[in-house]
Amino acid sequence: MTLYNNGNISRYYSETLVLLFFPGSKFPEDGSGGEPVVTMTVAEENGRVRGTVEIKEGENTAFAEYEPPPETAARVSSDMLCKLAAGGAMLRAGREFCQSVPPWGMITGVRPAKLCLDMLEAGLCDEEVLLRLTEDFLCSPEKASLALATAKKESFFVSPERRRECSVYIAIPFCPTRCAYCSFVSYSSPTLLSLVPDYIVRLCEDIKNTFEIIRRLGIRVATVYIGGGTPTTLDESQLKILIDAVNREIDVSSLDEFTVEAGRPDTITREKMRILAEGGVTRVSVNAQTMNDEILRSIGRRHTSEDFLRAYSNALESGIRDINVDLIAGLPGEHFESFAASADKIVSLSPTNITVHTFYVKRAADIKNSSDVYHREDMNTTMALDAAQRSVIAAGYEPYYLYKQKNTAANLENAGFCVNGHECLYNIFMMEEIHTVFGIGASAMTKLVSPDTSNMKISRICETKYPYEYLDKEKGSAEKRFTALMDASLAFYREYF
Repeated sequence: MTLYNNGNISRYYSETLVLLFFPGSKFPEDGSGGEPVVTMTVAEENGRVRGTVEIKEGENTAFAEYEPPPETAARVSSDMLCKLAAGGAMLRAGREFCQSVPPWGMITGVRPAKLCLDMLEAGLCDEEVLLRLTEDFLCSPEKASLALATAKKESFFVSPERRRECSVYIAIPFCPTRCAYCSFVSYSSPTLLSLVPDYIVRLCEDIKNTFEIIRRLGIRVATVYIGGGTPTTLDESQLKILIDAVNREIDVSSLDEFTVEAGRPDTITREKMRILAEGGVTRVSVNAQTMNDEILRSIGRRHTSEDFLRAYSNALESGIRDINVDLIAGLPGEHFESFAASADKIVSLSPTNITVHTFYVKRAADIKNSSDVYHREDMNTTMALDAAQRSVIAAGYEPYYLYKQKNTAANLENAGFCVNGHECLYNIFMMEEIHTVFGIGASAMTKLVSPDTSNMKISRICETKYPYEYLDKEKGSAEKRFTALMDASLAFYREYF
């Protein structure tokens, strides 16, 4: 892919627009990317802004222009007007060239609901929000409605009090096997899994120290989320040590939510669910992805649909309040009818949370090395996602959580749905950057978020990426980590508390 960028538009934004139609593309700045070639230009004259885009590949050519309407120009900044001009031209040229229309229009950001939430907080009514999404950003009415409904649900959990709280994320970067589409920092080989005992010891030290920092800051902990990887890769004794470590530092009954991402059904046992329930865990994820066994095998999952049903039953019997089930639309080889049947089956189980993801290949995923998984608009994926969402909504679930990723099949979204009153609060707080999240463990990130929305500040502190680095004493003891995080947190919060 070769991209030529002209006028008052950043190269990064130009690239995100091109990725709407050509997911997975790379953009070497020396022009050596080959075809297709995209030339994007934004011209300003007499207060008017016009975007033009030309796409060429062999003998195939598409050209389009777009000038935002006067009513749009009157209500946005000059910088935004340039973005809208470029986006509109790219959407028109891309539609002609690829015979597809991105349903999210030119909304390229990770958090479409945050865009709506900002509009609502600025005093816009529902109709005005929908109008801006569809007319300014050329978003489809269906996606605009999904984003607005999600934002309105989130608005119930956004308050000055919530912004002065915090959450804690604890990372278990180990899995029983690696999914073909995944590149998360998670490890499944016997050698790396042998690090687990030492990892748990170090992790418990950091849990103790992090909660001490939170106590010194005087911040209430709203949620704790243990994720991965797959936390239930730990055996029963290791899992109990971890849950007990959290219970020693906080009265978990005071939490609004305590989640453990069980994830892989082949790691779930009745005993593990009992340990979690007795340890005060209120939410677990038991992820099917699909109920098609052939597809499960092809993506590297080590469980079957029957294994999922057994694991789900174990979670249900434990009495844990909330169970989430993940589904992934657009997995390679899965057809619309198969995925729609999976969604209907999950709905029939009545979990309190259902998250419908769109297939997304991570940068270092194994599957990328074996086939061309990046594709332009995929009607099969679109139909599968739409059918699943319709099934979930028809059953009474409400959208509460929404995000997008680059290189997602058909440029679609990931959306969380819940029974009213059973929202995953951590997902809302983390995704919409409502308050600070303290990260503990290899690859975790602490994101300090100021409670003052009039002067929003965010500071990130990254932990070492790999478990063997996390355990390397030469890279810093637990005490040094404690001191560094304490100093950074105190400095960040000094003007607020």
